[in-house]
Amino acid sequence: MKTFGSKVVPLLLVLLCITALMAQGQDSFTPCSTTFFSALVQLIPCRMAVAPFSRIPPSEPCCNALKALGQPCLCVLVNGPPITGVDRNMALQLPDKCTANFEPCNLMK
Repeated sequence: MKTFGSKVVPLLLVLLCITALMAQGQDSFTPCSTTFFSALVQLIPCRMAVAPFSRIPPSEPCCNALKALGQPCLCVLVNGPPITGVDRNMALQLPDKCTANFEPCNLMK
């Protein structure tokens, strides 16, 4: 029984990511071309700037990573499952703080 449960959880996570990417792709002109987890890893340089109650501005590596990732993928992240240690509102402020010319994300609640 352990092997069945250990295979179901990763499958559910993959399905959740695919669903989030598909939903985001319907709302934007250019869909995100990466997975949820890949986008999350790409924005690791931003973790201090999006931590709850952080006053640390985004670093240059963070802004570069954000611009490379793009608006559709940022929206997938902020609309995806909760991310421990990330304040979604602060993540939504990254484009302005990094002077990235992104359209606002449509938040799904």
